[in-house]
Amino acid sequence: MPLALFDLDNTLIAGDSDHGWGEFLTTKKIVDAAYYKRMNDQFYSDYQNGQLDMAAYLAFSLAPLGQLSHSELNVLHKQFMAEVIEPLWLPKAESLLQQHRDNGDVLMVITSTNRFVVEPICQKLGVEHLIATELEKQGNQFTGHVSGIPSFKEGKVTRLNDWLKSSESNLSGSSFYSDSINDLPLLEIVDHPVAVDPCPQLREEARQRGWNIISLRE
Repeated sequence: MPLALFDLDNTLIAGDSDHGWGEFLTTKKIVDAAYYKRMNDQFYSDYQNGQLDMAAYLAFSLAPLGQLSHSELNVLHKQFMAEVIEPLWLPKAESLLQQHRDNGDVLMVITSTNRFVVEPICQKLGVEHLIATELEKQGNQFTGHVSGIPSFKEGKVTRLNDWLKSSESNLSGSSFYSDSINDLPLLEIVDHPVAVDPCPQLREEARQRGWNIISLRE
């Protein structure tokens, strides 16, 4: 059964859940609004330009998770899903996922965003397999630090290869859908790379390489 891999943010949903979570925390006054918004926007701009310092961003973005209890975070995330994620829903993305299910493919979301933010989104999408940036925990509390290798750029390839070692799947016939130039390392190793509503850098790369370019928004 071929692997059908999907980036999440700005691919299967019409926005960035990681940046959106930061904006949500600002709106709810969980963080210092002016400072957090400024830094959140700057990191997002760096990401879009392919220049994100991932370690610095994770230190910034994960800190609030270490300051809130598990129950507080769960309440906030339910509000986040209703207020931020629901408006970003893409019916064409659900249709694309269903096409791959009907083909008997193994579906996986592979995203640089942390598991706490994205796992409920992937559950709503009905995607069973997820590779995301993992969070360190002590007991039932997040520490605000990363566990293991972040699934970002080449880290997506590393994490996927680790997953493949313990599964019956391989990359034969595989496809990967993404909007971002940051995902070039993974796009280069699958059989069917697809640029989805791509950023300008990825659009140009896809054109030069003859990769398929699609839209889930139009």
